[in-house]
Parts: sequence; structure tokens; C-alpha cells
Amino acid sequence: MSHWIIAPVVLPAMMAPLIGYVMRHDIVLARVASAASTVALFVIALGLAFWAADGGTHVYRLGDWPAPFGIVLVLDRLSAMMVLLTASLALIVLWHSIATGWDAKGRHFHALYQFQLMGICGAFLTGDAFNLFVFFEVLLIASYGLMVHSGGKVRMQAGLQYVVMNLAGSTLFLFALGTMYATTGTLNMADLAVKVPQIAAEDSGMVRVAAVLLLIVFMIKAALFPVQFWLPGTYSNAPAPVAALFAIMTKVGAYAIIRLHTLAFHPGAEPTKDVVTTWLFPAAMVTLTLGALGVLAARRLMPLLSFSVIGSMGTMMLAVAPVDAYATETALYYLVHSTFSAAALFLLADLVVSRRGSDVLDARPPVVQNGLFAALFFACAIAMAGMPPLSGFLGKLLILDALREPDLMPWAWTGILVGSLVTIVGFARAGSMIFWKSTALKVPEGTEAIQSDPPPAPARGTELAPVMMLLALLVGLAVLAGPATSYMRAAANQLFEPSGYIDAVLAPVEKPEKPEADPQHDAADPLAEEEH
Repeated sequence: MSHWIIAPVVLPAMMAPLIGYVMRHDIVLARVASAASTVALFVIALGLAFWAADGGTHVYRLGDWPAPFGIVLVLDRLSAMMVLLTASLALIVLWHSIATGWDAKGRHFHALYQFQLMGICGAFLTGDAFNLFVFFEVLLIASYGLMVHSGGKVRMQAGLQYVVMNLAGSTLFLFALGTMYATTGTLNMADLAVKVPQIAAEDSGMVRVAAVLLLIVFMIKAALFPVQFWLPGTYSNAPAPVAALFAIMTKVGAYAIIRLHTLAFHPGAEPTKDVVTTWLFPAAMVTLTLGALGVLAARRLMPLLSFSVIGSMGTMMLAVAPVDAYATETALYYLVHSTFSAAALFLLADLVVSRRGSDVLDARPPVVQNGLFAALFFACAIAMAGMPPLSGFLGKLLILDALREPDLMPWAWTGILVGSLVTIVGFARAGSMIFWKSTALKVPEGTEAIQSDPPPAPARGTELAPVMMLLALLVGLAVLAGPATSYMRAAANQLFEPSGYIDAVLAPVEKPEKPEADPQHDAADPLAEEEH
């Protein structure tokens, strides 16, 4: 049993209070400690990904208690990929936060940031449904603190809406867990995979209710219809680096759906076999439609980006709905792409809006470095909209290929293609308004612009680097699509062959053998003679 599996949870959990109590008055120390912790997390995640690539399922038993009685963390290809994705995104977003000075606008930014990473990594690694709830609550507390970072009335109102919605989801989560435990006597995911198919007919209705409640909870986290309305207000009013980190938050809900409904409620389990296919596909279709229409109708840049995140979640969940290995493979590829593209857009928007003075989509005098920002916006927009040559085009192409079933194809293909077209039009309108029409504005002759404040400084290389790194990752994801999809194919196949996961988690704990007694030694030992 390797202790490295628990390191992505323990490292930020130890660093957060250290920063919060010891370094909160020294921003330089806090930055150094937070950056060092995040770099270490990335290195550990990279090592875990290489370790999990062998196809094995590695289990960490806290206190060496066997499952299902003890708490277990489980590392396989999917959880390793999600932890590495989290660490990569966290490192880039932290760089942007330090370079632009966002972290200095509140005393506890770095402590909350580390708690957030703890919750996300824990959610991806846990093998127990109750501990998934616990890590969700850690996410909620830390994300609320980050959401209201630097204050403001509008931000506080959006944060309150975010908390109320997620607390409602947490309440449903507890109801579902209580129902599941009362029926099956366990909340360990591997143990559920064994017991749910064997459930008595009179209890199958309760199990189905619990599965539907859990699906609703995860749909809230993933911002799917009809509970997607919290996301635009939250993401558009959060600090831009926080919104960029939140790009991985919706993926936690998607991960939970994939994990539980291929393991605990796998397609062969009679009580829950059609829960996802019945509810998830129409919800994803409506989510995709609302996201595309929101991008087209947005009058401000930050809400436009928020609706594009909703649309990308709808697209990805269309591939999750069939509960099929190949479709899940395409969903995982698009999951990685949409996380990086959404984060790049939010970080770039922060650079533009801070120099433009507002995110309203209207014609204003061009910002400093207008041409550079326009080129970066164009690249990020085509990535999110799914145009070639970046990975979004390949991701949507793979999803279309996976959704060729006669009952799914007309709806899925129409939704994805029309939604992509509408999204492209929305981004083109926003880009032309901010970067092209602004260049046509001229100061009337004989007048001088009155500026009470000095003009904004050009973006430094350290501020531009995070956006460019994210774009480079998208280019790499497209160029290395073959190896990437091979890994995700292996991860999907591992999900749909859960016997290895179940055997690894439920295997009895091997106790060390006691050394054999030495007769000569015992004879020389007076205490041993007394015992005899």
C-alpha cells in the first residue's frame, strides 16, 4: 500500500492551515508556500498518472481497515487523469493570480485555494459515497470563500445564491445516502456494485429512488438542466482566476455520474440500469441549447463565457448518457479540452476587462495591445466553439461518431452542430464588438480625451503566459490526440470492466506474518520458561 495515493489530499490539507494561520499577514510567504505546494501536487499527480497507466487499481486503506468497513482511496486511470488535470489547471491559475495581484485582494486566498484543491482531489480519489459527500462539502466551503474574494455587493449576492443551491444539493445527497445505506447496508462503491444487483425485489424501488436522487445532486454540480441557473451568476461575478479554477468544478459532478453509474449502478444492475439513459440525455440536450442561446444573447463578456461553459457541459454529457465505453472515451477527451478552453477564456477576459474598464459588449476605444488580445481571443473562441484545428473540433467529432444510434443520432447531431454554429456566431459578435469596432472609434477633432487615471499598462509576459500555456495544452491535446484517446480508451474500458476495481477494493487486508519462535531462544529466556 503506497502512501502516495493520499498525498494529493494530505498535502493541501496541511498547507492550508499553515498558510491561513502563520502566513496570512505576509503575502510573499503565502505565495511561496502556495506555489511550492501546488508544484509538489503537480509532480505527485504526474507520478500517480504514470503509476496508474499500468492498468491496475491501487487502493489506500486509512488505518489499514478493510473495505467496506474502513475508508478507502482508490487510484485507477480515470482518477489519476482527473487529479493530474486538477493539478495542471491549479498551477496555471495560481500563476495568473499571483502575476495579476488577485491573490492580494483578500487575506485568505491561498489558504482557501489549498482547501479547494484538497476537496477536488479527494472527490476524485475516494472510493466511498459518503466521503464523496464530505469532499463535496469541503469544495462548497472553500469555493464560497473564493467566490466572494475581494468583496462587493453583487459578488456577495451571487455567492449567496451559489451556496443556497449547493446546500439544497447537499441535503438531497444526504437523503440519497441514507436511503441507499438503509437498503443495502453499505456506501462503499465497490461493495454497492456487488450488492445492488442482488437487492430484493421489494427493495429495488428504494434503490432506484436513491440512484435518481444522486443523479439530481450530480446534475446540480455539473450545472445541467433544470438546475443550471446558478452557474451564470456565479461564474460571471466571481474573480476571473476563481472562475477559471471553477472550470474543473462542474467536472466533479460529471466524474461522479460516470463513476457511480459504471460501478455502483452499472448497466447490469437491474434496479438502476436505465436511470442515466432515461434522464441524462434530454437534460443534456436542453443544457446544450440553453448554453448556445445564452452565448448568442449575452450583452456582457463574463456571462457569455459562463453560458459557453453550460453549453460545453451539455455537449459532454450527451456522450455520457449512453453509458457506453466508446462514448465515455469521447466524453473524457472533451472533458479535458473543455476544462482548459474555459479556463483560458476566463483568464484572458480578466486581462481584457481590467484594461477596458467593463465587460459590456459595446464599442469603446481600443485597449492597449488590442491586436494581441484579439488574436488570443480568436484562438480561445474557436477552441470553445469546436472549430478546427484545435482539440475542440476533434472532441466534438469524436462525440458525433459515438452517438450514431438511430434513436440518438438525429437529436444529438442536430443539437451539437446547430449549437456549435450559434456559439460561433455569439463569440464572433463579441470579438468584433470588443476588438474590431472599437478600432473605428476616433476622438473628435479639436477635443482631447480627459483622463483622470493613468492609462492601463500593457500586459507583462508573466500575465500572458498562463493563457498561452493553456492554448499550448489545447494544441498539444490536438497534436497528440492519438496517445490521449488511447489512454482514455483504456480508462473507459477499465470503467466498464469493474471486476478489477471491486476485487482490489474488497480484497482482505494482508497481515504481516509473525516470526516463528526460536526454541533455543525461548529456553534461554526465563520469562518464556515461566509462560511454558
